[in-house]
Amino acid sequence: VHHMEGHLFATSLDDATAEPPFTGLLVSGGHTLLLDVPAWGRYKLLGSTRDDAAGEAFDKVAKLLGLPYPGGRHVEALARDGDPARFHFSRPMLHRNTPSSDSSYFDVSFSGLKTAVLNAVRGSTDIERDRADIARGFQDALIETLVEKTARAAAMFHRDRIVLGGGVACNRTLIEAMRARMGIHVEVFAPTPRLATDNAAMIARAGLFRYNHGERASLDHAARATAPLPGQG
Repeated sequence: VHHMEGHLFATSLDDATAEPPFTGLLVSGGHTLLLDVPAWGRYKLLGSTRDDAAGEAFDKVAKLLGLPYPGGRHVEALARDGDPARFHFSRPMLHRNTPSSDSSYFDVSFSGLKTAVLNAVRGSTDIERDRADIARGFQDALIETLVEKTARAAAMFHRDRIVLGGGVACNRTLIEAMRARMGIHVEVFAPTPRLATDNAAMIARAGLFRYNHGERASLDHAARATAPLPGQG
């Protein structure tokens, strides 16, 4: 069973209509993957992070702002009180004139955004005054990047469903922004918090799929941290 395939299946445990074909966005502490999913078990990897994953970026920014770990929900809560106009960070690898043939069309990169936040924190003369505004600026930049990359994928492959997965899929601001961007003709599915973070149910669901398709593993089968997502084509 592949861990990230489990995250793809997780949302369907809440809503059985979250099924292929769809555009999948997996955002967690260790991964940021954008996929086209024509059917269960068939995955086309469109883009991924070139450095920090989305969840990792949230955790690092939370640390810079003096927030607890894991940082995603704390950054989101702080950002709700932030002024979106005070700190505007560039949207990494999000250029309107990028051709779809360019490798950066779907990829993301958050290390530069993290550095921009670090510079804002260091340059602040009153961090208590600025913390919420910095959090808001960071979150807006990261979410807009994820939303626009996902919109590109849905449009290119003519998908009317988007399925989110992974711990960052708990972020209500991300979900609301995705739904607002996609409009009424594209349905956006997101897992409940109990299924967004790592859990046994999602692994069991992915395992059942593999089992029903005749796949078996011996008891000496070893875990591999770098195994590619199965069914990529």
